[in-house]
Amino acid sequence: MGSLTDDPRLLLRFLIVSCFIFVAMMVVECKDFSWTVEYIEGNPDGVEGIVMAINGQFPGPEIRVRAGETVRVNLTNGLSTETEGVVIHWHGIRQLGTPWADGAASISQCPIMPGESFVYEFLADKPGTYFYHGHYGMQRTAGLYGMLVVDVAQGEEEKIKYDGEFNMLLSDWWHDTVQTQAVHLDSKPMKWINEPQSLLINGRGQYNCSLAAKYETNTTACTLRGSESYAPYIFKVDPNKTYRFRIASATSLASLNLAFGNHMVEVVEADGNYVQPFNTSNIYIYPGETYSILLRTNQDPTQNYWIRVAVVARDPKTHPALTFLQYSPNSASVLPSSAPPPAPLWNDFPAAKNFSKQILARDDTTHPPPPATSKPRTLVLLNTQNLIDGRTKWALNNISLVLPTTPYLAAIKNNIPDAFDRRTLPDWPEYIGGYDITKPPENTAATTGDMVYTFGTNETVDVILQNANVLAPVGKSEAHPWHLHGHDFWVLGYGEGKFTEDDRKGFNVKNPPARFTTVVYPFGWTAVRFVADNPGVWPFHCHIEPHMYMGMGVVFAEGVDKIGTLPPNGFTCGKMGRTINGKS
Repeated sequence: MGSLTDDPRLLLRFLIVSCFIFVAMMVVECKDFSWTVEYIEGNPDGVEGIVMAINGQFPGPEIRVRAGETVRVNLTNGLSTETEGVVIHWHGIRQLGTPWADGAASISQCPIMPGESFVYEFLADKPGTYFYHGHYGMQRTAGLYGMLVVDVAQGEEEKIKYDGEFNMLLSDWWHDTVQTQAVHLDSKPMKWINEPQSLLINGRGQYNCSLAAKYETNTTACTLRGSESYAPYIFKVDPNKTYRFRIASATSLASLNLAFGNHMVEVVEADGNYVQPFNTSNIYIYPGETYSILLRTNQDPTQNYWIRVAVVARDPKTHPALTFLQYSPNSASVLPSSAPPPAPLWNDFPAAKNFSKQILARDDTTHPPPPATSKPRTLVLLNTQNLIDGRTKWALNNISLVLPTTPYLAAIKNNIPDAFDRRTLPDWPEYIGGYDITKPPENTAATTGDMVYTFGTNETVDVILQNANVLAPVGKSEAHPWHLHGHDFWVLGYGEGKFTEDDRKGFNVKNPPARFTTVVYPFGWTAVRFVADNPGVWPFHCHIEPHMYMGMGVVFAEGVDKIGTLPPNGFTCGKMGRTINGKS
C-alpha cells in the first residue's frame, strides 16, 4: 500500500479530517459580556427606591452558556459614589484554574473601584443551574444578582427530558438601603434589619397588597394593569407538557417554601448536580441554593394555578409572594379560582429536614466521596452569637471573621508578611466538648480575626457545622445555609444536638448529594466532606447576608503555590500597591 503522499486525494482527505479533529479538540468558544454596575431608580414591589442594576437591568441579565465554554465578563464599576467598590461572585462555578475570578472581595481579588474595570474569565465546567451576585458588603441585598445557566456540552444529551423551561429567581427586598442596614448592624447596641418588606419572583413583588386578597383577612387587593414593573411575572404554559423550572434563591435573609397550586413537582437537580428524582407538593429552598424541578401541566386546562412563595425558618412578617401558571389559551387577567396553597408552619423543621434528607445523588451519576481515613482531618465549626467590644457578632469557634485589606490569594501566593494573622487555628477546639449549645453564649473569649485554615493538596476534609443558641432568648437557634466557594461537597448527614464521633456511623457515604450550599438546622449539626483539589483561597460562610457581614465565615487555603500569575489589575489594594506577583 502506498503512503499518503502517493495519493493527493487521500492526503487532502487526511488533512481535512485532521483539521476537524484539531478544531474539535482545541477550539473552545468564549462568550463575552460587557457590564456596568450602577444605581438606578427602581420599583420592585410598588415602592420606589434605589436598586443596583447591570446595564440598567434589574435583576441582572441572564448568562447562558454550554458546559466547556469560557465566560468572559468585562465588569465596570459605574456606581455614583466615589468609594464603593464592587465584585461579582459566580455562585456554584468552581473556578478550576482561575481562583482570582471567584469574585470574593478581600479574598480572591481587590474590590473594583468606581470608574475601574476587571475582566472575569472562567470555565463553565459542568451543566447546572447557578446564579451570580455581589460579594462586597451587602450588595446582594441591594439587588446585584442574576441567573447563570450552563447547558450540557455541545453534542451531549441532557439527562432530564422536558418540553420547555423557565428561570425562577427568588429574592427578598427591603425599603432601607444597604448603607442604612450596615450602620444599624454596626451600632452599639445593634439594630436588627428586621424582616424584608416583600419577596420577589424574577425581581417582581407586591408590597401592602395581595393578588389573593379575597382569600385573606386584613389584606388590600392589588389593582394592577399588568404593565407595572412590580406586576407579577406570569408563567405561561401549554396543557399536557413538561416544564423545567430552574430555581435559584438569591435571598439575603429569607428561607423559603415554594408550592404550585394543584400540581406535584419532581425534583431532579440540586446545586448544579443531578439528584435521584422524587415527587413533592412543595420545596424548601434556603439562601444560596438552586434546584431544577419538573412540572407537568396535567390539570384542568380551563383554569390558572397559583405559585406561592412563603418565608420559613423565621417567624414570618413578610407576605407570601404570589404569581401563577397561565394555562394557554386562558387570559392572564383571570386569577386562579381557588385559594393559594397554604404555607407550612414556619417552624416545622421536621418537615424541612425530611425534604433535605430526600435529596440523594442520582443513581447513574453517583460519585461517592472518598473514604475517610481512620483519623480523618475533621473541622468542627461551632457557630455562636457574641458581644465583641459592645457589638453583636457571629463567630466560628470564637473567631468573628474580619477580612483583611490585602486579598488572601495574593498575600499567600506572594508570602506578604503581616497581611493577615498566620496563626494556626485548631480543627476541633477543646472547649467545644463542654459547651452547652442550648444556652445563650456565656463565654467572653470571642474576638475578631482573619486567620485561615490551610489544607494539603488532595487532602480529604470533613467539616461539622455545629449550631447553638443565640444571645437571647433561651431556646432560640436559627437555621443557617452554608456555602463553599471553589468546590462541591458531599452532604454526609444531619443530626440533632451536639455532634459526637459515634455520629459518624450514620454518615451516608453511598449516595450523598454533591452540593455547594447546605443548611444546618437549629440546635443541630450538618456534616460535609470535600477534597482540597482546587488550588485557591475559598470562603466558607453563612449565606444569610447580614450574618456574613457580622463575621459568620471562615477561609480555606489549598495549593496556592500551584497557582499561575495573578492578573495585576485585580490586586492593587492593601499591601499589593507595592508588590504584584512577587515583584516590586
